[in-house]
Amino acid sequence: MPATPPLPLLKRVPPGAWTGVPWTYGTLFAVRPFFHLPHMPTDPFPPTTDGWVLIASGSVLALFGCLVLRRRPLAGIGLLLVGTYAVTLGLNGLTLGLIHYMVIDVAVGWIAASTARRRSLTALALAITVLPVYQLTRTGVGRPLLALYDNNGRGDWQSWSALALSAVVAWLIGNSVRQNRAYAERLTTQAATQAVTAERLRIAREMHDTVAHSIGIIALQAGAAARVTTTQPEAAREAMRAVEHEGRETLAGLRRMLVALRAADSETPVVTAGLGDIDRLAATTTAAGVRVEVRRRGEPRQLPPDIDLSAFRIVQESVTNVVRHAGTRACRVTLDYRDDELALEVTDDGRGHEIGTGTGFGLAGMRERVALLHGEFTAAPRPEGGFRVAVRLPAPATVAR
Repeated sequence: MPATPPLPLLKRVPPGAWTGVPWTYGTLFAVRPFFHLPHMPTDPFPPTTDGWVLIASGSVLALFGCLVLRRRPLAGIGLLLVGTYAVTLGLNGLTLGLIHYMVIDVAVGWIAASTARRRSLTALALAITVLPVYQLTRTGVGRPLLALYDNNGRGDWQSWSALALSAVVAWLIGNSVRQNRAYAERLTTQAATQAVTAERLRIAREMHDTVAHSIGIIALQAGAAARVTTTQPEAAREAMRAVEHEGRETLAGLRRMLVALRAADSETPVVTAGLGDIDRLAATTTAAGVRVEVRRRGEPRQLPPDIDLSAFRIVQESVTNVVRHAGTRACRVTLDYRDDELALEVTDDGRGHEIGTGTGFGLAGMRERVALLHGEFTAAPRPEGGFRVAVRLPAPATVAR
């Protein structure tokens, strides 16, 4: 059983870690000057007692918001913003720290990548308005208000523009990730649907090939029995025994097909038809009144299962068409094992197949089989009379056992 591939890093590490760790680092980086650490810059004006209370309570709120970000994204980013406000006020900062705002961008990007667009747009709006709201908060607590722009039209307006742009970029990246994920899921669903459809077509094709041949033989034998039932009772009984045998073989084939479908997800090997059954097919058809001559050229070898099964089904369907449409008593099957391909041919001397009538599923099914194996298929009346089906299938010279 193949090992399960590891999850991507973005899925292995929760959003709480992506946001909580750098936010903690940003806070420690901001308060480091107040502890007079060696070889570190110092600040002679540390926060007041109320400031340290704001820093501590804001840190708790922000880290708790990081923890609940996965379960409640909007509540998480709201707590992260409020905690960042509190820490910045405690530090008496004029604007939010760059690291803190980058953490907010990470939260916006994660929400855009993992939640619905309406929710992510709300998170983006909160991130964009974070600096103006902080300035209003400073005013409400009696701190000096920093203008969003100075006399030159620059100042904090430029800072706010850069921070808002970074939030928009984070949202665009996250939204792109979400769209790519949704697109990949749609492709997976479409591929699964196509696989189911292809499997249904394959099953229908197998059932058509199996049943059509057997019904053709049964109809031929039953017709022969009806014609001689009064004049040759023993021949009629022999024909009916052949009908019974063919019916049982058909039921057995359908049973094997159902077993194969049930065992598709297990490791139980399922035996399917192949070119090894050609002689049995020829004997059954010959007993029904249409002699099948099998010729082999080259050195017979084991073929890949899909080629082996498809080649047998093509021969089976071709012989069935001879029995049902050709109006002849004999046909020839030629199997030519070449170095890199298998060539097979089914010919008869009958009146030709009525291609323009009937459902046409037989020839269409054969053509589809050959196309799936990247081979060549031709089916047409012969100039000298009769009909010819010729197929060339790519086949490797050796197959691993």
